Amino acid sequence: MYSFILKYFLARFDPEFIHHVVASALITAQRLGLTRLVRISSKKTRSVSALGLSFNGPFGLAAGFDKNGTLILPLADLGFSHIEVGTVTAIAQPGNEKPRLFRLLQDRALINRMGFNNDGSAKLAERLAKLRKKRHDLPVIGVNIGKSKVTPIEDAVSDYGTSTKLLAPLADYLAVNVSSPNTPGLRSLQSIEALRPILAEVVAHSLGKPVLVKIAPDLADDDVREIAELAIELKLAGIIATNTTISRAGLKTAASKIESIGAGGLSGLPVKNRSIEVLKILNKVIAGRIAIISVGGVETTSDVQQRLELGATLVQGYTGFIYQGPFWARKINRELGKR
Repeated sequence: MYSFILKYFLARFDPEFIHHVVASALITAQRLGLTRLVRISSKKTRSVSALGLSFNGPFGLAAGFDKNGTLILPLADLGFSHIEVGTVTAIAQPGNEKPRLFRLLQDRALINRMGFNNDGSAKLAERLAKLRKKRHDLPVIGVNIGKSKVTPIEDAVSDYGTSTKLLAPLADYLAVNVSSPNTPGLRSLQSIEALRPILAEVVAHSLGKPVLVKIAPDLADDDVREIAELAIELKLAGIIATNTTISRAGLKTAASKIESIGAGGLSGLPVKNRSIEVLKILNKVIAGRIAIISVGGVETTSDVQQRLELGATLVQGYTGFIYQGPFWARKINRELGKR
Protein backbone atom coordinates (compact mmCIF):
# COMPACT_ATOMS: atom_id res chain seq x y z
CA MET A 1 0.00 0.00 0.00
CA TYR A 2 2.72 2.45 0.98
CA SER A 3 4.69 1.65 -2.21
CA PHE A 4 1.61 2.51 -4.25
CA ILE A 5 1.20 5.85 -2.43
CA LEU A 6 4.89 6.66 -2.93
CA LYS A 7 4.92 5.79 -6.63
CA TYR A 8 1.63 7.34 -7.71
CA PHE A 9 1.16 10.23 -5.29
CA LEU A 10 4.19 11.31 -3.28
CA ALA A 11 6.53 11.01 -6.27
CA ARG A 12 4.57 13.77 -8.01
CA PHE A 13 5.87 16.32 -5.52
CA ASP A 14 9.30 17.75 -4.73
CA PRO A 15 11.01 15.43 -2.21
CA GLU A 16 12.05 18.26 0.10
CA PHE A 17 8.50 19.62 0.18
CA ILE A 18 7.19 16.16 1.08
CA HIS A 19 9.83 15.88 3.81
CA HIS A 20 8.58 19.07 5.45
CA VAL A 21 4.96 17.91 5.15
CA VAL A 22 5.82 14.58 6.77
CA ALA A 23 7.83 16.31 9.52
CA SER A 24 4.90 18.59 10.34
CA ALA A 25 2.51 15.63 10.36
CA LEU A 26 4.79 13.69 12.73
CA ILE A 27 5.02 16.60 15.17
CA THR A 28 1.24 17.03 15.16
CA ALA A 29 0.61 13.30 15.58
CA GLN A 30 3.00 13.13 18.51
CA ARG A 31 1.39 16.10 20.25
CA LEU A 32 -2.01 14.46 19.84
CA GLY A 33 -0.67 11.24 21.33
CA LEU A 34 -1.18 9.28 18.12
CA THR A 35 2.40 8.12 17.68
CA ARG A 36 2.35 6.55 21.15
CA LEU A 37 -0.13 4.00 19.82
CA VAL A 38 2.63 2.35 17.74
CA ARG A 39 5.39 2.38 20.35
CA ILE A 40 7.24 -0.90 20.82
CA SER A 41 7.55 -2.35 24.28
CA SER A 42 11.18 -2.83 25.31
CA LYS A 43 10.18 -6.42 26.10
CA LYS A 44 9.68 -7.01 22.35
CA THR A 45 13.04 -5.71 21.17
CA ARG A 46 16.64 -6.90 21.38
CA SER A 47 18.40 -4.53 23.75
CA VAL A 48 21.97 -3.55 22.90
CA SER A 49 24.67 -2.20 25.20
CA ALA A 50 27.09 -0.07 23.22
CA LEU A 51 29.07 3.16 23.62
CA GLY A 52 28.39 2.86 27.35
CA LEU A 53 24.69 3.30 26.60
CA SER A 54 21.62 1.09 26.46
CA PHE A 55 19.76 0.93 23.13
CA ASN A 56 16.21 -0.39 22.80
CA GLY A 57 17.14 -2.34 19.68
CA PRO A 58 20.11 -2.28 17.30
CA PHE A 59 18.45 -0.22 14.55
CA GLY A 60 18.38 3.58 14.58
CA LEU A 61 17.99 6.60 12.33
CA ALA A 62 21.01 8.05 10.55
CA ALA A 63 21.76 11.76 10.47
CA GLY A 64 20.06 13.86 7.79
CA PHE A 65 16.38 13.25 8.45
CA ASP A 66 16.10 15.34 11.63
CA LYS A 67 18.65 18.07 11.11
CA ASN A 68 17.46 20.33 13.92
CA GLY A 69 16.29 17.96 16.63
CA THR A 70 12.60 18.74 16.21
CA LEU A 71 11.41 15.18 15.50
CA ILE A 72 13.06 13.14 18.24
CA LEU A 73 9.89 12.21 20.12
CA PRO A 74 7.76 11.03 17.17
CA LEU A 75 10.69 9.20 15.57
CA ALA A 76 11.34 7.33 18.81
CA ASP A 77 7.66 6.37 18.93
CA LEU A 78 7.99 5.00 15.39
CA GLY A 79 10.54 2.46 16.61
CA PHE A 80 14.05 3.86 16.07
CA SER A 81 16.29 2.84 18.97
CA HIS A 82 18.40 5.94 18.56
CA ILE A 83 18.09 9.20 16.65
CA GLU A 84 21.19 10.86 15.22
CA VAL A 85 20.28 14.51 14.69
CA GLY A 86 22.10 16.88 12.35
CA THR A 87 24.37 17.39 10.61
CA VAL A 88 24.60 20.61 12.60
CA THR A 89 27.26 23.30 12.17
CA ALA A 90 28.67 25.93 14.51
CA ILE A 91 27.16 28.67 12.35
CA ALA A 92 23.56 28.39 11.14
CA GLN A 93 23.32 28.10 7.37
CA PRO A 94 20.59 27.78 4.72
CA GLY A 95 22.33 25.08 2.70
CA ASN A 96 22.61 24.90 -1.05
CA GLU A 97 20.18 26.25 -3.60
CA LYS A 98 17.01 24.29 -4.37
CA PRO A 99 16.20 21.84 -5.82
CA ARG A 100 18.68 19.80 -3.79
CA LEU A 101 16.97 16.48 -3.07
CA PHE A 102 16.03 13.93 -5.75
CA ARG A 103 14.44 10.48 -5.78
CA LEU A 104 15.67 7.64 -7.99
CA LEU A 105 12.66 5.33 -7.73
CA GLN A 106 14.10 2.58 -9.94
CA ASP A 107 17.20 2.40 -7.75
CA ARG A 108 15.41 2.92 -4.41
CA ALA A 109 17.88 5.72 -3.84
CA LEU A 110 18.21 9.44 -3.21
CA ILE A 111 20.63 12.06 -4.40
CA ASN A 112 21.04 15.05 -2.12
CA ARG A 113 23.15 18.17 -2.08
CA MET A 114 21.45 19.78 0.90
CA GLY A 115 24.66 21.42 2.10
CA PHE A 116 24.15 21.08 5.86
CA ASN A 117 21.09 23.32 6.07
CA ASN A 118 20.51 23.75 9.82
CA ASP A 119 19.72 26.18 12.62
CA GLY A 120 23.21 26.07 14.11
CA SER A 121 24.70 24.40 17.17
CA ALA A 122 23.53 27.01 19.69
CA LYS A 123 19.90 26.66 18.62
CA LEU A 124 20.08 22.86 18.70
CA ALA A 125 21.65 23.01 22.17
CA GLU A 126 18.79 25.19 23.37
CA ARG A 127 16.24 22.80 21.88
CA LEU A 128 17.86 19.70 23.40
CA ALA A 129 18.15 21.36 26.81
CA LYS A 130 14.40 22.09 26.84
CA LEU A 131 13.61 18.55 25.71
CA ARG A 132 15.79 16.94 28.38
CA LYS A 133 14.29 19.16 31.07
CA LYS A 134 10.76 18.21 30.04
CA ARG A 135 11.17 14.51 29.21
CA HIS A 136 13.07 11.65 30.84
CA ASP A 137 11.93 8.83 28.56
CA LEU A 138 14.05 9.83 25.59
CA PRO A 139 15.78 7.53 23.10
CA VAL A 140 19.54 7.61 22.70
CA ILE A 141 20.28 10.94 20.99
CA GLY A 142 23.40 11.27 18.88
CA VAL A 143 24.49 14.63 17.49
CA ASN A 144 26.27 14.72 14.15
CA ILE A 145 28.52 17.78 13.76
CA GLY A 146 30.04 19.19 10.59
CA LYS A 147 32.10 22.17 9.43
CA SER A 148 30.34 25.45 8.71
CA LYS A 149 30.54 26.32 5.02
CA VAL A 150 31.88 29.83 5.68
CA THR A 151 34.66 28.53 7.91
CA PRO A 152 37.96 28.09 6.04
CA ILE A 153 39.40 24.59 6.02
CA GLU A 154 42.38 25.81 8.06
CA ASP A 155 39.97 26.83 10.85
CA ALA A 156 38.02 23.55 10.85
CA VAL A 157 39.43 22.41 14.21
CA SER A 158 38.03 25.39 16.12
CA ASP A 159 34.73 25.16 14.21
CA TYR A 160 34.21 21.55 15.29
CA GLY A 161 35.35 22.54 18.78
CA THR A 162 32.66 25.23 19.03
CA SER A 163 29.90 22.75 18.23
CA THR A 164 31.36 20.19 20.63
CA LYS A 165 31.44 22.61 23.56
CA LEU A 166 27.81 23.58 22.97
CA LEU A 167 26.42 20.10 22.38
CA ALA A 168 28.50 17.64 24.41
CA PRO A 169 26.54 18.35 27.61
CA LEU A 170 23.28 17.45 25.84
CA ALA A 171 24.20 14.61 23.46
CA ASP A 172 24.42 10.93 24.32
CA TYR A 173 27.16 10.63 21.71
CA LEU A 174 28.85 12.85 19.12
CA ALA A 175 29.48 11.94 15.48
CA VAL A 176 32.12 13.90 13.56
CA ASN A 177 31.08 14.27 9.94
CA VAL A 178 34.03 14.79 7.60
CA SER A 179 32.53 12.81 4.73
CA SER A 180 29.62 14.69 3.18
CA PRO A 181 30.28 15.53 -0.49
CA ASN A 182 28.13 18.67 -0.29
CA THR A 183 30.40 21.06 1.62
CA PRO A 184 33.40 22.21 -0.44
CA GLY A 185 36.66 20.71 0.80
CA LEU A 186 35.05 18.73 3.63
CA ARG A 187 36.16 15.31 2.44
CA SER A 188 39.76 16.47 2.41
CA LEU A 189 39.48 16.40 6.22
CA GLN A 190 39.45 12.59 6.06
CA SER A 191 43.22 12.59 5.49
CA ILE A 192 45.00 11.44 8.64
CA GLU A 193 46.94 14.70 8.92
CA ALA A 194 43.78 16.84 8.82
CA LEU A 195 41.57 14.45 10.77
CA ARG A 196 43.82 13.88 13.78
CA PRO A 197 43.59 17.44 15.25
CA ILE A 198 39.82 17.63 14.61
CA LEU A 199 39.12 14.39 16.43
CA ALA A 200 41.52 15.32 19.22
CA GLU A 201 39.71 18.65 19.67
CA VAL A 202 36.30 17.00 19.81
CA VAL A 203 37.47 14.34 22.29
CA ALA A 204 39.10 17.03 24.46
CA HIS A 205 35.80 18.90 24.83
CA SER A 206 33.40 15.94 24.75
CA LEU A 207 33.00 15.74 28.55
CA GLY A 208 33.66 12.03 28.30
CA LYS A 209 30.75 11.45 25.89
CA PRO A 210 31.35 8.83 23.18
CA VAL A 211 32.88 10.30 20.01
CA LEU A 212 32.60 8.59 16.61
CA VAL A 213 33.78 9.60 13.15
CA LYS A 214 31.64 9.15 10.03
CA ILE A 215 33.50 8.16 6.86
CA ALA A 216 32.73 8.06 3.14
CA PRO A 217 32.31 4.90 1.06
CA ASP A 218 34.59 6.39 -1.58
CA LEU A 219 37.74 6.09 0.54
CA ALA A 220 40.38 3.64 -0.65
CA ASP A 221 40.63 0.49 1.45
CA ASP A 222 43.99 1.53 2.89
CA ASP A 223 42.55 4.89 3.96
CA VAL A 224 39.69 3.08 5.74
CA ARG A 225 42.26 1.01 7.64
CA GLU A 226 44.29 4.10 8.58
CA ILE A 227 41.23 5.89 9.95
CA ALA A 228 40.30 2.79 11.95
CA GLU A 229 43.78 2.71 13.47
CA LEU A 230 43.60 6.44 14.22
CA ALA A 231 40.22 6.01 15.91
CA ILE A 232 41.67 3.32 18.15
CA GLU A 233 44.77 5.41 18.91
CA LEU A 234 42.68 8.46 19.90
CA LYS A 235 40.32 6.26 21.96
CA LEU A 236 37.25 7.12 19.94
CA ALA A 237 34.10 5.17 20.78
CA GLY A 238 33.62 4.05 17.19
CA ILE A 239 33.26 4.64 13.46
CA ILE A 240 30.09 5.21 11.41
CA ALA A 241 30.35 3.71 7.93
CA THR A 242 29.29 4.91 5.50
CA ASN A 243 28.06 8.29 4.31
CA THR A 244 26.70 8.94 0.80
CA THR A 245 28.76 8.26 -2.33
CA ILE A 246 29.71 10.43 -5.27
CA SER A 247 29.77 7.33 -7.50
CA ARG A 248 27.01 6.81 -10.07
CA ALA A 249 28.07 3.33 -11.14
CA GLY A 250 25.48 0.66 -11.90
CA LEU A 251 22.35 2.79 -11.61
CA LYS A 252 19.13 1.72 -13.35
CA THR A 253 17.91 5.29 -13.72
CA ALA A 254 18.54 6.75 -17.17
CA ALA A 255 21.93 8.40 -17.54
CA SER A 256 20.27 11.52 -18.95
CA LYS A 257 18.28 11.98 -15.75
CA ILE A 258 21.34 11.41 -13.58
CA GLU A 259 23.22 14.01 -15.61
CA SER A 260 20.36 16.51 -15.31
CA ILE A 261 20.32 16.11 -11.51
CA GLY A 262 24.00 16.89 -11.22
CA ALA A 263 26.21 16.75 -8.15
CA GLY A 264 25.25 15.32 -4.77
CA GLY A 265 25.61 12.35 -2.49
CA LEU A 266 23.90 9.11 -3.52
CA SER A 267 22.27 7.02 -0.78
CA GLY A 268 20.11 3.91 -0.66
CA LEU A 269 20.49 0.49 -2.27
CA PRO A 270 23.33 1.48 -4.66
CA VAL A 271 25.57 2.09 -1.62
CA LYS A 272 24.85 -1.31 -0.07
CA ASN A 273 27.72 -3.38 -1.47
CA ARG A 274 30.42 -0.82 -0.74
CA SER A 275 29.03 -0.21 2.74
CA ILE A 276 29.32 -3.93 3.46
CA GLU A 277 32.87 -4.00 2.06
CA VAL A 278 33.90 -1.12 4.33
CA LEU A 279 32.28 -2.85 7.32
CA LYS A 280 34.34 -5.98 6.66
CA ILE A 281 37.56 -3.96 6.40
CA LEU A 282 36.82 -2.09 9.62
CA ASN A 283 35.92 -5.25 11.49
CA LYS A 284 39.27 -6.85 10.62
CA VAL A 285 41.19 -3.86 11.96
CA ILE A 286 38.99 -3.04 14.94
CA ALA A 287 38.26 -6.60 16.07
CA GLY A 288 35.75 -5.50 18.69
CA ARG A 289 37.94 -2.85 20.33
CA ILE A 290 35.58 0.02 19.42
CA ALA A 291 32.07 0.15 17.98
CA ILE A 292 31.09 0.13 14.31
CA ILE A 293 27.78 1.63 13.24
CA SER A 294 26.93 0.38 9.76
CA VAL A 295 24.75 2.48 7.46
CA GLY A 296 24.14 2.45 3.72
CA GLY A 297 21.64 0.49 1.65
CA VAL A 298 19.81 -1.01 4.62
CA GLU A 299 16.16 -1.87 3.92
CA THR A 300 15.13 -5.12 5.62
CA THR A 301 15.48 -6.97 8.90
CA SER A 302 17.78 -9.42 7.11
CA ASP A 303 19.97 -6.50 6.01
CA VAL A 304 20.34 -5.38 9.62
CA GLN A 305 21.00 -8.91 10.83
CA GLN A 306 23.67 -9.34 8.15
CA ARG A 307 25.47 -6.18 9.26
CA LEU A 308 25.41 -7.33 12.89
CA GLU A 309 26.84 -10.72 11.90
CA LEU A 310 29.60 -8.97 9.93
CA GLY A 311 30.71 -7.07 12.99
CA ALA A 312 28.47 -4.02 13.28
CA THR A 313 27.55 -3.00 16.81
CA LEU A 314 24.56 -0.96 15.67
CA VAL A 315 22.91 -0.28 12.31
CA GLN A 316 21.32 2.88 10.93
CA GLY A 317 19.10 3.73 8.00
CA TYR A 318 17.60 6.77 6.33
CA THR A 319 16.75 6.30 2.66
CA GLY A 320 14.89 3.08 3.46
CA PHE A 321 12.55 5.18 5.62
CA ILE A 322 11.49 7.04 2.47
CA TYR A 323 10.84 3.84 0.52
CA GLN A 324 9.51 1.57 3.27
CA GLY A 325 7.20 3.95 5.10
CA PRO A 326 6.49 5.07 8.68
CA PHE A 327 6.48 1.65 10.38
CA TRP A 328 9.82 0.56 8.94
CA ALA A 329 11.94 0.82 12.09
CA ARG A 330 9.22 -0.62 14.31
CA LYS A 331 9.00 -3.68 12.07
CA ILE A 332 12.77 -4.22 11.99
CA ASN A 333 13.40 -3.85 15.71
CA ARG A 334 10.40 -6.05 16.58
CA GLU A 335 11.50 -8.79 14.18
CA LEU A 336 15.04 -8.66 15.52
CA GLY A 337 13.62 -9.03 19.01
CA LYS A 338 12.07 -12.34 17.98
CA ARG A 339 15.32 -13.79 16.62
